Amino acid sequence: MTRFAAPIAEQVWDMKYRLKEADGTPVDRSVEDSWRRIARALASVEEDADHWENEFYGALEDFKFLPAGRITAGAGTGRRVTLFNCFVMGTIPDSMAGIFDMLKEAALTMQQGGGIGYDFSTIRPRGADVKGVAADASGPLSFMDVWDAMCRTIMSAGSRRGAMMATMRCDHPDIEKFIEAKSDPARLRMFNMSVLVTDPFMEAVKADGSWDLVFEGKVYHTLPARELWNKIMQATYDYAEPGVIFIDRINKANNLNYCETIAATNPCGEQPLPPYGACLLGSVNLARLVTDPFGEDAELNLEALDKLVRMAIRMMDNTVDASGFPLEAQAREAEAKRRIGLGVTGLADALLMLGLRYGSDEAAEQTEAWLRAIARSSYLASVDLAKEKGAFPLFDKEAYLASGTMQTMDEDVREAVAEHGIRNALLTSIAPTGTISLFAGNVSSGIEPVFAYEYTRKVLQKDGSRTEEKVVDYAVKMWKDLKGDAPLPEYFVNAQTLAPLEHVKMQAAAQKWIDSSISKTINCPEDISFEDFKEVYMEAWDTGCKGCTTYRPNDITGSVLSVEETKEEAKPAMPEEGGEIVYMADPLDRPQALEGNTYKLKWPDSEHAIYITINDIVIGGHRRPFEVFINSKNMEHYAWTVALTRMVSAVFRRGGDVSFVVEELKAVFDPRGGAWIQGKYIPSILAAIGGVIERHMVATGFMEGEGRGLKEDPAAKVVGLEESGSGGTAMNRGKACPSCGQYSLQMVEGCMTCTSCGHSKCG
Repeated sequence: MTRFAAPIAEQVWDMKYRLKEADGTPVDRSVEDSWRRIARALASVEEDADHWENEFYGALEDFKFLPAGRITAGAGTGRRVTLFNCFVMGTIPDSMAGIFDMLKEAALTMQQGGGIGYDFSTIRPRGADVKGVAADASGPLSFMDVWDAMCRTIMSAGSRRGAMMATMRCDHPDIEKFIEAKSDPARLRMFNMSVLVTDPFMEAVKADGSWDLVFEGKVYHTLPARELWNKIMQATYDYAEPGVIFIDRINKANNLNYCETIAATNPCGEQPLPPYGACLLGSVNLARLVTDPFGEDAELNLEALDKLVRMAIRMMDNTVDASGFPLEAQAREAEAKRRIGLGVTGLADALLMLGLRYGSDEAAEQTEAWLRAIARSSYLASVDLAKEKGAFPLFDKEAYLASGTMQTMDEDVREAVAEHGIRNALLTSIAPTGTISLFAGNVSSGIEPVFAYEYTRKVLQKDGSRTEEKVVDYAVKMWKDLKGDAPLPEYFVNAQTLAPLEHVKMQAAAQKWIDSSISKTINCPEDISFEDFKEVYMEAWDTGCKGCTTYRPNDITGSVLSVEETKEEAKPAMPEEGGEIVYMADPLDRPQALEGNTYKLKWPDSEHAIYITINDIVIGGHRRPFEVFINSKNMEHYAWTVALTRMVSAVFRRGGDVSFVVEELKAVFDPRGGAWIQGKYIPSILAAIGGVIERHMVATGFMEGEGRGLKEDPAAKVVGLEESGSGGTAMNRGKACPSCGQYSLQMVEGCMTCTSCGHSKCG
């Protein structure tokens, strides 16, 4: 039986990937059972299923090939979930009926576990005429709010909420509103957002030219291109969004540019896809393929890499046939192009094992060489599949050979494609691998550098208590096992010490041999100047990247992990004045007397009114909610009202930004229907209670306005550090993880990922 490389690996497997009965009884008794389940499911479409099951099992064994989470958790379970990670939905029509048809399709897709992307550029701008109804359009941002509310109410397969990407063209008249949307921390929280930047726009920026904002041929506004570029840069400098997607470059480099146009990506950006496009993901674990690690003869076994890649391509191609799809249009699109996205994980660890410093010229050259070898093996494997099973249905030899990656492929590969066709239109992509990297023993994620050599993880036990476990990077653990107490060499660098332009260098080196795109976060220090920050994006453009995502610790999104030498934990301190948000480890003490208000709520279906009392505590001269009581003569509500008041009060007493309580309550829909109250439709009694709490928070000055978030700066005041092991890391307390509640969120590959439980918004 396989022994997991680290306790965290077994915990991730048990929590996310292990097949269990509805009551929690394990079906997969070991990770070998999980590998066997996946291998059997993907081999079921083969004529000689037994043979290929054993071959596939060999690729999965020892964590060498890591199918993405949807495949690992869903294959062979018999459950109605899709094995595809990524979807871009259909083009949104510029009509009310069409818009809400698209909303329905999004809900159905996320219900089965798919992350989705949408281009909102097709919706007319705010203030434009709506023909036939004598009204002005509300604009795409208002409909994005509707999508955001829908996403909050749907759990994607398992315990993770759905993830969404919203894109908008840089020439849309509402682009400035789109850029500024995330400055409100209470708005569009379920979206990642990116601007579709065109080649003409970048040329105008460089030439300091003017730029027209246009919809359906009408120019709504003209402004200097650099002014708009600076607005994009300032927004992402201040609160990490929007990202930038070089959309013309993506379409020109697309193997299928002769039969599709791309305008959106999946939530993490590594899969630019056409309308109804879908892609499944998987990664080869480079850290498992290095021979003589840290030795004089250390090298990556290219023969083993070629064999593993060829097997992975066959497994992923079979997944197209083995998977279900939420929508028929998605199934037709996948079958017509058989798009897959094979990538890597453990790259940084593999470089360390060879003695190469991530971000150096030598590491970039080695990365490019490895990814070129993977691309070559992938294409040749897909040609072999085409010989055996046929090329993808939309294969056009002349057009395909003249497009995308094929233009730079070796001549023998081009000749093979010309003679036999190819099974999969696009083959390579580098996706976020946060959770599956933990599963594989905490190898470095995707093509990212090692984020932290070690950190302390709090683990929830069955009795409700928490224990602390030290989590060590795979390569660091291997070094210590081989070298004992010998200090880490200078070439051991991590995301905290790496210069931003070295991140860009690695992304550009990898992009040369990736058909689709790359999910990568370029970590920037908090004190980076605005001009240096802008240079990162311009360097990404100049060196051929297809997009750019940065993360700079800031007041809106909080801070990522930072190196901390001391083991002593700082004590939380109350602010002397002002209304800052205070995150605390212990609940606030209750004074003898509190200020409060009582509100009467009459629900149409209830004979008796509900009375809601909200008491506040005063800190630094500012009122904040402290506890809630709900009373009614209707005993039907007694049990849940008592439970609700206790839970909400417990949340309030912990301090911090508790405005999310309102958001969550207002998002509850009663399946029996809601009610109209004072001219507004309220979807449930709980939503009505949330509305009362919200109005109270607004009246006392805790919130700025209904649906508008906190009145004060939402930045978390750093009041302490999580204790870490020697040489480990500490967390500046920002937002808590929505899954486990720990302050362990960090930005990895464009996704907020929790180091305590593995929760990821889009992995």
